[in-house]
Amino acid sequence: MVAIRIEWLEGADQSLGLPVYATAGAAGADVRANFEGGQGVTLDAGARLLIPTGLRIAIPSGFEVQVRPRSGLALKHGITLPNSPGTIDSDYRGPLGVIVQNGGSEPFEVTHGMRIAQLVVAPVVQARFEVASLDDTVRGSGGFGSTGTG
Repeated sequence: MVAIRIEWLEGADQSLGLPVYATAGAAGADVRANFEGGQGVTLDAGARLLIPTGLRIAIPSGFEVQVRPRSGLALKHGITLPNSPGTIDSDYRGPLGVIVQNGGSEPFEVTHGMRIAQLVVAPVVQARFEVASLDDTVRGSGGFGSTGTG
């Protein structure tokens, strides 16, 4: 188990608690919207906004935290994260915010304390990029849709 150190931002509502796994088998820990003063926001259809969590985190070297949408919000309301999965690097120490977009047709109220996203801890492998001749493959340079349909 990897330890992710967390610090509360000044003015954050600590009673909302830290990110938590909803079940024993959950891959993502739910993180909550944490608005200073407890006021939520209305996200108009098509709009996007940075939602505060009230947290700063420290991730060990060799890991990242991926920020992913919650499937229930996506299915029921069209609420998603446009840069999903978002990556929090191990050397970032700023506030943890979640970019939320309303892909639905109606305004959506993001309330204080709402579970807004999930955090997935993942290992990172860094590569060395080098110029070299590439080997041939059966697929070759076939791009989008080149392997057929169905």
